[in-house]
Amino acid sequence: MKLSSFLALKDFEAAARRKLPRPVFGYVSGAAEDNISLTANVDSFSDLDLVPQVLRDVSHRTQQTTLLGRTYTAPFGIAPMGLSALSAYRGDIAQAVAAKEAGIPMVLSGSSLIPMEEVGAAAPGTWFQAYLPGETVRIDALLDRVHKAGFHELVVTVDIPVGANRENNIRTGFSTPLRPSLRLAMDGLTHPRWLVGTFGRTLLHHGMPHFENSFAERGAPILSANVLRDFTARDHFNWQHIRHIRQRWKGPLIIKGILHPDDARTAEESGVDAIIVSNHGGRQLDGAITPLRILPEIVAATTLPVMIDSGFRRGSHILKALALGAAFVFVGRPFNYAAALGAEVGVTHAIGLLMAEIDRDMAMLGARTCGEINHTHVRFRHKR
Repeated sequence: MKLSSFLALKDFEAAARRKLPRPVFGYVSGAAEDNISLTANVDSFSDLDLVPQVLRDVSHRTQQTTLLGRTYTAPFGIAPMGLSALSAYRGDIAQAVAAKEAGIPMVLSGSSLIPMEEVGAAAPGTWFQAYLPGETVRIDALLDRVHKAGFHELVVTVDIPVGANRENNIRTGFSTPLRPSLRLAMDGLTHPRWLVGTFGRTLLHHGMPHFENSFAERGAPILSANVLRDFTARDHFNWQHIRHIRQRWKGPLIIKGILHPDDARTAEESGVDAIIVSNHGGRQLDGAITPLRILPEIVAATTLPVMIDSGFRRGSHILKALALGAAFVFVGRPFNYAAALGAEVGVTHAIGLLMAEIDRDMAMLGARTCGEINHTHVRFRHKR
């Protein structure tokens, strides 16, 4: 497949749909219930117009961004995505290595299928994202493992007190673990490139994939007729647990899943270092407000660095978020698709496309640095 034919991040999705079995693609692409938040995330960028300035001498412009004591090549990174190694061979490593080579961060999901130790060794500087239970003993055990594996930045996702109603997973035949069935077998056989190049290759070289990083111990296999995945209840996970984690974790602590200004204030009072405004890509509470629309209120509520994800597909989208006060942006699904189609090289190409858009748009916006982009560069098309 010629990567030169992919001109924008959106181009990867249609090609990935053709390559991946329906359950796998459905898991990556889908969201909760009626996909209202998924659609709204994309639509929110159309409500915001850019206001360029001219004759600014932008010949020496740079995207370099300093965040939490590190300097990155661009103001975006790769968001955590579970099961990336199911849609691409060694998908987490492909994303992490490509990100490291490009000088941007990648966040390894706690629902990943490759041991964190392997990903951390392949791409030092990768961040780790955790789904934590409200059990101090299990929290401490996982934190110790993450620290020992060499991770410096810890992202705790907090918007999953219960599992979401992802009806699309049921409709496409996806479950965790996947249950062997004639339908699942046919989905694999009708997608031979994935069956041989991803799943078969993984089985041959690494054995059956397991949920490796949800807890300190190894989790369930990805394919099983009778083993159940450990969905330890998180509905009693609370701010006291965050304060406990703050005491134990010595590196940067980031909270992901903030959508309310009051929660941003509480996060700052609890000692975290940064927050990520996110509605989980529309995969949790359907109808939840889009991160872009609530972003200004959250920025106003805290002095912490405020990052954002959910629905970002263009360089102009990233600049709009920076103009509203975001310190950094994370992009998810397109990099999953890019890895599925072209492994590390595919992810590198996707990163390059986004960097090129940002560079071009910064020039036309009249900005020489990301720090120069502010609220004067945007206007809401509709009254909020």
